[in-house]
Amino acid sequence: MAVAPLTVAVPLLAAGALTAIATRISRRGAEVVALAATVAVTGLCAILLARTASGLEVYWFGGWHPHDGIAIGVSFAIDAIGAGLATLVSVLMVAALVLMWRYRDTDAPHFQVLMLLFLTGMVGFCLSGDLFNMFVFFELMSVAAFALAGFKIEEEEAVEGSLNFAVTNTVGSFLILTGIALVYGRTGALNLAQIGGVLSAGRVDGLVVVAFTLLAAGFLVKAAVVPFHFWLADAYAVAPTPVCLLFAGAMSELGIYGVGRIWFDAFGGVLGPHAEALRLVLIVAGSATALIGAAMSFAQDHLKRMLAFATIAYVGVFLIGLGLLTPAGIAGAAIYVVADGFGKAALFGAVAIVQHRRRRVSERRLWGSGRALPYTGLLFVAGALSFAAVPPFGTFVAKSLIDDELVKEGYSAVIAVLILTSALTSAAVLRSAGRVFLGLGAAPARPATRAEETIPEEEGPTTRTPAVMFVPTAALITAALVIGLIPGMADGVQAAAQRFMAGSSYARTVIEGAAPAPLPSPPSHSVPLHAYLYAAITLGAAIALASLALWGDLAERAIAPLRALHSGHIGDYVAWLVAGVAALGGAFAIAFA
Repeated sequence: MAVAPLTVAVPLLAAGALTAIATRISRRGAEVVALAATVAVTGLCAILLARTASGLEVYWFGGWHPHDGIAIGVSFAIDAIGAGLATLVSVLMVAALVLMWRYRDTDAPHFQVLMLLFLTGMVGFCLSGDLFNMFVFFELMSVAAFALAGFKIEEEEAVEGSLNFAVTNTVGSFLILTGIALVYGRTGALNLAQIGGVLSAGRVDGLVVVAFTLLAAGFLVKAAVVPFHFWLADAYAVAPTPVCLLFAGAMSELGIYGVGRIWFDAFGGVLGPHAEALRLVLIVAGSATALIGAAMSFAQDHLKRMLAFATIAYVGVFLIGLGLLTPAGIAGAAIYVVADGFGKAALFGAVAIVQHRRRRVSERRLWGSGRALPYTGLLFVAGALSFAAVPPFGTFVAKSLIDDELVKEGYSAVIAVLILTSALTSAAVLRSAGRVFLGLGAAPARPATRAEETIPEEEGPTTRTPAVMFVPTAALITAALVIGLIPGMADGVQAAAQRFMAGSSYARTVIEGAAPAPLPSPPSHSVPLHAYLYAAITLGAAIALASLALWGDLAERAIAPLRALHSGHIGDYVAWLVAGVAALGGAFAIAFA
């Protein structure tokens, strides 16, 4: 039985069924249907992950196979990286739906429909082998995300945050669509493998460079890479907290995946001789994103905005890993995506618990109010350790892979960027834990603002933490830790990354139906001793920074100029986006000259 099409058919059919019977089904019934469909998708994605452990699986919808080297139909071309990302998305959706069991904002019958459409878009994007269908799935995901971010339509902040999200990402969508049009005009193809074959037979010219620039810029907008990042914190701050769990754990990462997919499968052949220049551009962009995101995270008082900027910071880390353009670098990024996705999702779950029990999201206004929530405090600390990339968390293994590859490729200085990024984001969470759960630092001296005194999102008593909130949160942080303990994981993911990079083998399998060409085994990875030293330095710096911030205004003064740039005005955001696209285009024009 073909498994691949069911991964998108199941949630779409469930969404359609819920829409049809919306007036005749209870909220609990809708939640059960959505959860059952998501569990089924998770199982299907896990099956695909197992099947693609040693090669590519291709499914042609309607049986429309290529003829004479021309892809007539639409395909899913599934490798282990794509299947793994789809599985992560599905697992996080299960956790979010369980966490939402107590959320009264999900009473509207179309909430579960939006969640299922969101899942469909993300999974379809991960598995698609067709450039235009990648765009379609991404837009399905984006439109559902706009609605989910602004679901509390009666609140002014929700409308504003969702509008910023929608406008900025719509500009990104136009960039992608224009890039697709240019590619189609040159190649007459939309299948990634066929595009790669046609472009490889030609030469680099202005059209190819502009097309790649537009596609890459569009995906980087979706990923919230600096300076395209302004929308993300606004959206996360107003979305229901379990929705943020999905946004932070998977959505931005798909943009990075998109950049990698179009490079290796479509443009790598024609632009491959300029890979070193591309490496520099991506690592510089990733470093800027990591540092700015981490600094802004450290400066936040709003817990959800703090984690939103941490998400931006780690998008930068993922881009650095991808930008190395090596199996080890991409493997490090892939493991980081999974481990950090679980860790950030767990932190959002912990924030949801605090919000449920104390009705606030301001770190200072929550001062000392978490003393009766010791287990939730431990979740915060565990999340901070995951951010610090200390053993045995999966982020430790991922960071060691990226660190070693940075040294090999001559970018040793970027290791300091990774250490500082991890230290700042970990310090932000440790500082929050100290204030909220231990009452450290000065007590607040001002009244709460409207943004800090939140309208309750959950239903039921607030005198205890519901199991449906604590259990998935604890399971997520446990998964972030267990990832780092799986024997041979680094070597297995390196092999998957090597296949992800093999564009010519990918094209032969998709277009000709040939068996994947055997690839040499990547060198085995063992964590070096200096990785433990880096982890100790990071954790020590995080503790020191958190301590300084608890009894001073270091972050406020140091980050004030950077904070001023994040004005909240959509016009400013679009201006930065246009400037960023121009800068990226100029960099690529120089790189590919």
